[in-house]
Amino acid sequence: MSIVPEVRVGLNALVGEGPIWDSDKRVLWWIDVLSSELYAFDPANGSNRTWDTGRHVGTVVPWTETHVLLALQDGIGSLELETGQVTIHNDPEFLLLGNRFNDGKCDPAGRLWAGTMAYDNPTDQGSLYRVDTDFNVTKILGGIGISNGIVWSADQATMYYIDSMSYKVRTWNFDPNSGDISGEQTLMEVEPDFGLPDGMTIDEEGHLWVAFYGGGKVCRVHAESGAVLDTIDLPARNITACAFGDDDLGTLYITSAAQQMSDDELAAAPMSGNLFSCRPGIKGVPAVRFGG
Repeated sequence: MSIVPEVRVGLNALVGEGPIWDSDKRVLWWIDVLSSELYAFDPANGSNRTWDTGRHVGTVVPWTETHVLLALQDGIGSLELETGQVTIHNDPEFLLLGNRFNDGKCDPAGRLWAGTMAYDNPTDQGSLYRVDTDFNVTKILGGIGISNGIVWSADQATMYYIDSMSYKVRTWNFDPNSGDISGEQTLMEVEPDFGLPDGMTIDEEGHLWVAFYGGGKVCRVHAESGAVLDTIDLPARNITACAFGDDDLGTLYITSAAQQMSDDELAAAPMSGNLFSCRPGIKGVPAVRFGG
């Protein structure tokens, strides 16, 4: 796909992550995990409002007019937008001080699915959790390396999920009423030199868009065969996540990371950590806000 993404926010974020379009506020929420910052990018005026959450933040989803929901270093919390106050609602890993929450999204019923990872040498210390709308938390999967992208098909019958350390995109049968999953299968398996599969989103045709950390690209992946349909190359190597946004859901926003890069490496790849966007000619689907 011969598209040249443009820089929308030149931030050199350590770990830019979690982009999600808020159709009510008409902003793109995104984060810098290790800077503990939450952002709201407004494409209408180019502003990028910042909140300091006071702890590492793994993902953000829209919630109410006044709050967003966050998966944080120390549990599932919310941030009050006017004051910046953070409230922790549930921390299922309060005994696992070496872990933090990472990526997540809401399922079609408005339940948040978010997973964890170890700070040091992540292999199988993480888990995937489902956060019901009453903030009750259920552990769904264990033995996870780096919990990352998660999306659901339009018919709500399939859940797609990435544990980056597995180098796989996997699928499950999904029960939208109970939130239960079954019948795990592998959709896509990649070689390490292709990059770590990281965050992902889904388009209106039902296909996946997967960011590849260390691979410098986002790939459109066929939702049934796992074949790579198109590739968008970026001027940064560590690509973390992507999401469709703007009023027509026709803009693909892409986050990246500058963590652990030396001055020489940053000089060679100065756009690392930036927020990018492009118009791939395909539209996404509306994001689901937390239903609590």
